[in-house]
Amino acid sequence: MPAARSHAARRLVLPLALAQFICSFAGSNMNVMISDISSDLNTTVQGVQITITLFLLIMAVLMIPCSKLTDRWGRKRCFMLGLSLYGVGALLSAVAPGLPVLILGNSVLEGVGTALLIPPVYILATIWFHDLPSRAWAFGAISGMGGVGSAAGPLIGGVITTGISWRAAFIFQAAVIVAIILLSRGMADPLPADPDRPFDLTGAVLSAVGMFCIVLGVLYAGTENLLMLLLLALGAAFLAGFFLFIRARERAGKDALLSTSLFRNRTCNLALVTQNVQWLMLMGTSFVVSVFLQEVKGYSAIRTGAIFTAATVGVLISSFGAQRFAKRRKQRTLVVGGFVLVIGGIFLLLGLAPITKSIWSFFPSLFLIGFGTGLMLTPSVNIVQSSFPESQQGQISGLSRSVSNLGSSFGTAIAGTILVSVVAAGNRSYALALASVAIIGLIGLGAALMLPSDAGKAAPAE
Repeated sequence: MPAARSHAARRLVLPLALAQFICSFAGSNMNVMISDISSDLNTTVQGVQITITLFLLIMAVLMIPCSKLTDRWGRKRCFMLGLSLYGVGALLSAVAPGLPVLILGNSVLEGVGTALLIPPVYILATIWFHDLPSRAWAFGAISGMGGVGSAAGPLIGGVITTGISWRAAFIFQAAVIVAIILLSRGMADPLPADPDRPFDLTGAVLSAVGMFCIVLGVLYAGTENLLMLLLLALGAAFLAGFFLFIRARERAGKDALLSTSLFRNRTCNLALVTQNVQWLMLMGTSFVVSVFLQEVKGYSAIRTGAIFTAATVGVLISSFGAQRFAKRRKQRTLVVGGFVLVIGGIFLLLGLAPITKSIWSFFPSLFLIGFGTGLMLTPSVNIVQSSFPESQQGQISGLSRSVSNLGSSFGTAIAGTILVSVVAAGNRSYALALASVAIIGLIGLGAALMLPSDAGKAAPAE
């Protein structure tokens, strides 16, 4: 990469990283506002949980279709449109008089905006950077800011909520969006848009409905088991229909929403599993600990957020060392090490937090969780994106982000459903919810151990 282009690309990574930061921030900062929002809007913990989960779910179900639109409309146009929708949603959420308007602003408009703006972030980073160290730096900055957004969301949200109001947290999001738009003015799309490129609407509907039904089914676990099973079966049927549809469309020589070749890459498939589980553990742990501290321990929003400082510091240290780590260690080693640290941190949290009243008992555990998450986020993204050439970056970026956001949705839905359904049980519900997250983490660790040793090398040019 020429020096001038490298310098310009590094400068433009800043708005991309900030965009990932604010979208991840939106998924976790509401965790410490649960009590305040519930009281102000006359709703319940479950109502706020549904709002958070719907935001993450809408991102997930629209990420693949929106990634295809980046080829049709152009990467910068999708990025700017997504930012605009997100900003409007944040302002609407700030003035919400009740839960329905909050869901419209936060879950729907911010969710759709995120689905439009996130695929261009990873497509542009992949196209601008070709060698492993520089790409690791770019993904480290972007994924690192995403991890910081998730980890620091409770802290920043707690400070704003306690100092001003939970509504001011949405004003903060809108202000960051304005800053990103200003920083992106000089951004140029490296690939021309193709407005005549066909769009697979049927495939988009099948995939979206399938994923929506599965996550919605998880939300009904423990309360409406028959409905849960029906939704899970319906979701699986839609996803199976989606795969059969895109395969038939490809065989007919037509453009499909996703190429089935994406699912034939074993390395990519394993890395996608690790991505899903990483975000499930991070968001699930964040939600469970936040609810437990507020509803069981009686902590304020700012005190709850302050406890997450340890996770934020851990993510910062490991994420921004991504380029150095990539030079010294294999990508597979970093992913495996990250899982070991996060799972260890969760078990440490299970062992220490319930038996001590000290606020400091949470810090070692959350630091391990944050450090481990930051350690593995970047190499997982790099392995997935590097598995395919530039012509397929739009598709794989959308699939990658969709899988990651599904993990976030599952984390909040699974752990949150367990916790909320038996919140009065105190430590027992807390332990059960965290244990479920740790057990799922073992699946991610297994997938990481199966990754090839040379995972993360760039795909050969076409």
